[in-house]
Amino acid sequence: MQYKSPGLTQKYCNYHTVSLFSLFQRYFLVGSNHAQTKHRVLKIDRTEPKDLVIIDDKHVYSQNEVRELLGRLDLGNRTKMGQKGSSGLSRAVSAYGIVGFVRFLEGYYIVLITKRRKMADIGGHSIYKIEDTNMIYIPNDSVRLTHPDEARYSRIFQNVDLSSNFYFSYSYDLSHSLQYNLTLLNSPCCPGDEVTVHPHSSKQDSFDIFEDEGLPTQVHGLRNEPYAKYVWNSKLLERVKDIVHPDWLMYIIHGFCGQSKLLIYGRPVHITLIARRSSKFAGTRFLKRGANCEGNVANEVETEQIIHDASVMSFAAGSYSSYVQVRGSVPLYWSQDISTMMPKPPIRLDQADPYAHVAALHFDQMLQRFGSPIIILNLVKKREKRKHEKILSEELLPAVNNLNQFLPPEHWIDYIAWDMARYTKIKLCNVLDRLSMIAENVVKRTGFFINRSDFYCHTLRPDERWGDLGGSLTSSGRVQTGVLRTNCVDCLDRTNTAQFMVGKCALAYQLYALGMIDKPKLQFDTDCVRLFEELYEDHGDTLSLQYGGSQLVHRVKTYRKIAPWTQHSKDIMQTLSRYYSNAFSDADRQDAINLFLQVYQPSDSKPHLWELPTDFYLHQKNSMALAHDRRSYTYWWSEGILSYLPVPYDEVPCEENMKKVAVKRVNRYDESTDTYTEFFKPYELTSFDDTFCISMTNSAREFMPKTVGVDPSPFTVRKPEETGKSAVTGSKSSKEETVLQRKTAASAPPPPSEEQLSSSSEDDSEDDRDDDGSVSQRSTPVKLLTDCDSTQDFLEHPMKETYGLNLAVLPTVKNGLSISSSTPFSPLSLLRVPVSCFAVDSIYEVSPPRVDKESREVFEGHVLTGLGQVRALCREDTLMYREYIKNRYM
Repeated sequence: MQYKSPGLTQKYCNYHTVSLFSLFQRYFLVGSNHAQTKHRVLKIDRTEPKDLVIIDDKHVYSQNEVRELLGRLDLGNRTKMGQKGSSGLSRAVSAYGIVGFVRFLEGYYIVLITKRRKMADIGGHSIYKIEDTNMIYIPNDSVRLTHPDEARYSRIFQNVDLSSNFYFSYSYDLSHSLQYNLTLLNSPCCPGDEVTVHPHSSKQDSFDIFEDEGLPTQVHGLRNEPYAKYVWNSKLLERVKDIVHPDWLMYIIHGFCGQSKLLIYGRPVHITLIARRSSKFAGTRFLKRGANCEGNVANEVETEQIIHDASVMSFAAGSYSSYVQVRGSVPLYWSQDISTMMPKPPIRLDQADPYAHVAALHFDQMLQRFGSPIIILNLVKKREKRKHEKILSEELLPAVNNLNQFLPPEHWIDYIAWDMARYTKIKLCNVLDRLSMIAENVVKRTGFFINRSDFYCHTLRPDERWGDLGGSLTSSGRVQTGVLRTNCVDCLDRTNTAQFMVGKCALAYQLYALGMIDKPKLQFDTDCVRLFEELYEDHGDTLSLQYGGSQLVHRVKTYRKIAPWTQHSKDIMQTLSRYYSNAFSDADRQDAINLFLQVYQPSDSKPHLWELPTDFYLHQKNSMALAHDRRSYTYWWSEGILSYLPVPYDEVPCEENMKKVAVKRVNRYDESTDTYTEFFKPYELTSFDDTFCISMTNSAREFMPKTVGVDPSPFTVRKPEETGKSAVTGSKSSKEETVLQRKTAASAPPPPSEEQLSSSSEDDSEDDRDDDGSVSQRSTPVKLLTDCDSTQDFLEHPMKETYGLNLAVLPTVKNGLSISSSTPFSPLSLLRVPVSCFAVDSIYEVSPPRVDKESREVFEGHVLTGLGQVRALCREDTLMYREYIKNRYM
């Protein structure tokens, strides 16, 4: 009998803390899991001037064993025995993970994550943003071979700011979608007692099966092969991938991650937005356009919105839903001439492609990852006085038609062309209404993912649109098949608004599928949509800064034509900022990206990176060689894809895909791999805020009016004057002004509480950061209620201000009958005065709990400690505390 844990993970036992210890001849890298129960050691040789020599000690150490090992190394390398000196073992860096190893013209460097901040939580799996890194040179000074250009390459490499929107997770695969991850969990990949082994791991080290008599085993985790397109440090880890244990490998993505909380009458719902930027053909705006010869396009970003009921954490027992859409440059050979400085350089087609070869490669990738239908929403202009954007549409449409003639009709690529810019200039036309019609059609065709079958409330409150929903139905829920691909010229402003409207439509269906609303439709000016709109604009600002060098110029409010008059001047400033960045700083940023992604690898035998007139051949490597096995122009898709459509081939549990998955089964009572222990950390002394508070971008409570008598539902339409006078947004929509001025959601601190708003804004959050770099909310001290007067004051004022009720005088309840009384109400009276003659609890009475003397003394001790009256510790408590300090810190 197989037991599946409700807390299944995708990657397991990754090392949450990494300590680098230094000796003259070696570095020792000690990795520890979250519970500090398992440790591994890497030995890095420092006597090799140009080669990277790493020895993986395959032994798994306990805490005492690794302490003894480090103690012996320290003792054996001191100058004088028995005397502490600087020549012994010293801790160089404490970190949270390894980004990778890189070499320029001298020896290797190791890049470590030294600061992190928690940005989101999905099913108990934390997603962190890199806050700071440390780059350490490995060879010691005695063997170092200096090169005059080494420092310049090091500066260029560090121009890629790893503290700007790079994300990682120890236990969740960020390179894949939630649908892919949960599909693997439910697939029959491990029948019986078989274990599928990762191609680069040791079966003995990584996949031990623990079985006790009478105890069932569980599949604790699945380690996926990451999707290489969205991993940014795969080249930095390539040198050690086959040498070290897979637990050392941690993959990072670049893009955006934000999470917001929606309270539906107290029921918490988390909305998470994850954007994965492609590392293939990556670069800046005018320097990377169109597609390369491998079918990878510029500015390709996969955006996934995940909705889940936060009241249940696990993947197996919780309710999770996700929807994925893509943006990317037009998949053709095209570029813009930037030799002359001008706002809109002319568009030119670099290469004739009559058989749509590059478009075929691109859409083949999409069919394999997303299935069918592939829907293209092309937002470039159709009518222009001088032909500019129209050139792209005239080439893309024939390419799509050429590819469709070889596909079965049910799997044709759907092409939707709409001149969004021209439609905006027409006063009587509503851009968002037209986009909502397109979005409704798209979501109905692709469907979305949800890991739950239909609720009974869908039968009670049926909706005619629910029955027409596309996708694929499974025994455990729904699966999204196909994807929407949106593009304009830059894939920034118009694309972000279109993606928001599609995401808003999908959000309505997702909330309906989770049983949160009675019909799949959401209106503007509700707290829910305001929250979602701000999340998407933060997402758009972040991606625009990464690709274009400035924030969004045109936002959702611009297309709704409700933007304040001050927005026009800000749009001009953003345009100038984007123009300046494209003209002066994009070339340096492109060099840094090429070096970081190892598209260019320095060598003495070839020109330096700054001497190259163009990086065309770095990204178009196949154009330098003749293709010996040219793909067919008619059967342009990969083998096996067509037989599984509309389901994406990557999610089919076939033999080829299961080779990319590793499975681990452990005993269900193994504490070192228990998800609960990893998440809640009961073995540590932690504060309530650090454990349960996540640094979210915002919450729906910020948008809710603070006046009395307002419907608390986040789906109620608010009037502009009603929301403008709320306590948080201010009298003149200062909340909207603040959003426009904020750089990005990922780099900005979480919104302040009401106490922080009233205090000085200069008193910033340095003191509020914990060891992980996360920002914790300040909790309000709770006043103990010791008498009836304080209880009455507590009930009267906050209740009356918040709910408009006065609970100071309440009716007395006896035997289920209400009798009016004018005596003041006190909760303590429920325990003093019996309300029923029944001896057991019933609907008419509540019996006081029976507490033994020992428990009462423990509770009284906690209360006295909170009041500052610390009682004397007994001998057992003192010994226990000393043992904890000894094991933890000594």
